[in-house]
Amino acid sequence: MTLREIMKYIESEYEVINKTHCEVCGGEFITEQIQLSIIEGAPFDVCSCTCENCGHEKDFFFSAPFVYEDGEPFNNTLN
Repeated sequence: MTLREIMKYIESEYEVINKTHCEVCGGEFITEQIQLSIIEGAPFDVCSCTCENCGHEKDFFFSAPFVYEDGEPFNNTLN
């Protein structure tokens, strides 16, 4: 995966977060923290968010296929 493809992938994660409304008050979420986690052997982007209105916290989990390239750890190719 190229760096451009990775950035588009991450942008799509923010689109999902921005289109998801708080289930408590209907407000919008603000991303507080992003971390990579390995869950059951698969890499995930975990975005910890907080509702800007009521403070409700929600974690969003996104598959992170860009961590591995052809079964090997990503090597920072910039093409």
